[in-house]
Amino acid sequence: MSEQTGKQLSKEEKDARFEAELLPVLDPLYNFAYRLTLDEDDANDLVQETYLKAYRFFDYFEQGTNAKAWLFRILKNSFINEFRKKSKQPAKVDYSEVEGYYNSEDVEGEGGVASTTDMRTESVQDLIGDEVASALNALPVDFRTVIILCDLEGFTYEEMAKILDIPIGTVRSRLHRARNSLKEKLEKYAKSMGYNS
Repeated sequence: MSEQTGKQLSKEEKDARFEAELLPVLDPLYNFAYRLTLDEDDANDLVQETYLKAYRFFDYFEQGTNAKAWLFRILKNSFINEFRKKSKQPAKVDYSEVEGYYNSEDVEGEGGVASTTDMRTESVQDLIGDEVASALNALPVDFRTVIILCDLEGFTYEEMAKILDIPIGTVRSRLHRARNSLKEKLEKYAKSMGYNS
């Protein structure tokens, strides 16, 4: 039901509103998903699942509210649910991938290292540097999430609290601990780049 008119939206109206309000958030949503999953296919799946859920529950979205925060919360919840599901399953090995790797010419031709490149990973690393990207990716997912939401996506503490469904005090303390952890991981790198603390 539409919040403003109290009547059910037609499919055309719903589609038009959905497209106008939620599709512009696609790029930041994908970036968030990629930084959480660290895998292009998983990020695409997560974004697709997020948009499917958003479309299904679009009648509950209040027009004029923060669409980006609403989508990020759906994505975060989907990520957590999938993470829980996967953690309860035994580890799986894709033998065709392993076989393909060991039978490829890259293994023999380059001293045992396959030459696969992910342009998104490269572009993120070009922006923030290999060491910073590695340090960020090495953080626990709760810490990585608050750094991404605050420092890379620009959400306020209040918006982050809603997205993560935690009190604002927890947002602040988690962000503080995450930044300290990141700082510790990057101190040696900073000194090598000529920064003194």
